Amino acid sequence: MSDIDKLIEGPQFQNISKRERLQIQRERAKLEKNLGSIADLTRLPAAVFIVDVMKEHIAVAEARKLAIPTFAIVDTNSNPNLVDYPIPANDDASKSIAAILKPICEAIREGLNEREMNKDAQAEEMEAIEMENTEEMDDNNENEGRDGRRRRIGRRDASKNE
Repeated sequence: MSDIDKLIEGPQFQNISKRERLQIQRERAKLEKNLGSIADLTRLPAAVFIVDVMKEHIAVAEARKLAIPTFAIVDTNSNPNLVDYPIPANDDASKSIAAILKPICEAIREGLNEREMNKDAQAEEMEAIEMENTEEMDDNNENEGRDGRRRRIGRRDASKNE
């Protein structure tokens, strides 16, 4: 998909025939429709949540191949051994799916908020440590400057006394 985007943005795209341009744009639209949400992934997901194991058997197989933990709503017509964390429920009823997804989404949001707060706290700690280090360095530099002056003054006094 990124290759097609680069081609469309480049100057070569205008040199291609109109028919080929339309074919490329149609292919881009098809890829966007099917893979749009995962096109920007730069790393593997930490987990996969699947609603219907029978319908999404390809996703289950891919997650198992890549050793990605799977959470899934498992109905009586599907095998719970295929997923890591099965949730027994009716995967056909929208109310059942909503009742399960709501607390899961809230837990994810809460975890993301905690992660953000931890990052902010760590950043503040790092800033405080940096401030302390710079203050200590400034104090050390001032003390070294004074000591150097004292040594020079002491040498002058010693040379005058001789």
